[in-house]
Amino acid sequence: MEEFKRGSVTANGLKFAYLERGEGPLLLCFHGFPDHARSFRHQLDFFAEKGYRVVAPFMRGYAPTEIPADNVFQTAALATDVVALIDALGYDSAVVFGHDWGASTVCGASVLAPDKIKKLIVASVPYGPSLGTALFADPEQQRLSWYMFFFQTALADKAVPFNDYAFIDRLWQDWSPGWQYPTEEMAALKETLSGPGVLPAVLGYYRAMFQAGFRDPNLSDLQGRMAGELIKVPTLYLHGENDGCIGSYLSDGMDALFTGGYRREILPNAGHFLHQERPLEVNQLVDAFLEE
Repeated sequence: MEEFKRGSVTANGLKFAYLERGEGPLLLCFHGFPDHARSFRHQLDFFAEKGYRVVAPFMRGYAPTEIPADNVFQTAALATDVVALIDALGYDSAVVFGHDWGASTVCGASVLAPDKIKKLIVASVPYGPSLGTALFADPEQQRLSWYMFFFQTALADKAVPFNDYAFIDRLWQDWSPGWQYPTEEMAALKETLSGPGVLPAVLGYYRAMFQAGFRDPNLSDLQGRMAGELIKVPTLYLHGENDGCIGSYLSDGMDALFTGGYRREILPNAGHFLHQERPLEVNQLVDAFLEE
């Protein structure tokens, strides 16, 4: 398993651990669930060779990044992490790439501080109200999103790690059907999730979606803006056609929310973890977007 340079930096009051490769303009990559910084191993190498300093942080709560004392994991807090990390790493601005929870995170950062975001790459989770509406009104997406509701229960704290996190193996299989994920990468992910306090933090991301007690009232304004405020940053949106987590059709019409330029690419024969499944195609699409 390839090793990357590791580092850490304090940003937004938290010590963030990260993987990095290369030198040059900053390309920040934010992972989702169930995942960690190695999600972007193919992008770290490729874009370092293209002249970027590519940094993939472990998101707040994911070991070895610290768990916030206030246990706040709502997307507005994650967006402030992005802006703080750009500053802490010594840059005025960055290209940002987010997958899954990272997608919501980087979109939020583009709402919060568009001057800090040069270009925006969003993967697998649409921006705006479509997902929230689907959770209420779309039976197909409700079926796919069953785990979100399960995570609101105390049972999830016991069930997810049971039998060496077999729950996570099944999610990866369901979300990216047909993908033979590397066993060593799954082992590394399980090691991350097994860190002290990590699993409650990970579930806290989902609990903040539905339970006010997991949100910071001081972030309510930004959280509201992230529900659909227009994004001015040039954006590339990527989604796997066979995504078993979030239907690619939920991104239909999303171009109306982007005023700085927008392109959508639906990748055939790809599922939720498209940047790991189809790294060559994803990297080429992102490279062409960055070269524009």
